[in-house]
Amino acid sequence: MKSFSVERPIGAFDSGVGGLTVVQAMRELLPAEDILYLGDTARVPYGNKSPETIIRYSREIMTYLRANDVKAVVVACNTASAHALAILQKESDIPVIGVIVPGVEAALSTTRNKRIGIIGTQGTIQSDAYQSLLRRLQPGVVITAIPTPLLVSLVEEDWLSHKATHLILEEYLAPMKAAQVDTVVLACTHYPLLKPMVQRVLGPSVTLVDSAQNAAAALARELTSHGLNRPPGSHTAQITIRATDLPAQFARLAERFLGQEIKGIQQVAVG
Repeated sequence: MKSFSVERPIGAFDSGVGGLTVVQAMRELLPAEDILYLGDTARVPYGNKSPETIIRYSREIMTYLRANDVKAVVVACNTASAHALAILQKESDIPVIGVIVPGVEAALSTTRNKRIGIIGTQGTIQSDAYQSLLRRLQPGVVITAIPTPLLVSLVEEDWLSHKATHLILEEYLAPMKAAQVDTVVLACTHYPLLKPMVQRVLGPSVTLVDSAQNAAAALARELTSHGLNRPPGSHTAQITIRATDLPAQFARLAERFLGQEIKGIQQVAVG
């Protein structure tokens, strides 16, 4: 690695605004690091796309981020992590971190009755990525995995407290209640924006797990192992947000979730 590698930004991407949950966790854990985030809003959602398409999109975004001289990449998207992470890691000479393994590890450390629920996009659930890893790490775990494809669109539409969203969640989460899960993995980085409503539907006894904080911790370990982390306090970090399309609600949701005003979001082309 070049000697100035520590000064490079960290790249992160998702199909839309959801990956900013990971960016927020990265900012809290790694306050000296610059972050370049790309939301592929022109092609959202990823969850109903084929694995081949997801791999192509991910490779295109990886090429874009590498052209911007990032020192590591966080695949802040469950669908892309499920289908493309292994390929991106094989093809890259910089650290590439996904969100599935950290989410699974957090769920297994949280559950008390070994009954774990998973909600995610159609692509993530059908990939069996979470389920197979849970079974491998904890044989005998009881898994209830439900595809919830409408939720990404509801988040992108900023329907975070809408009555229709509550009704849809009641329908989607009914099997979780019936299965008496005590832990539910939010297997899409959009879903933490719906966390308060999901918690109300499931009740206070169910623990919700998203992989943002755990993915940020995995990134921190990778940076340290490669000697790429900036010392705390050495730099006033910047978050740069770019998108392949700029729907009006993207900036509003970005500001709400990051808790700061976002200026100058740039529209870019990839692929």
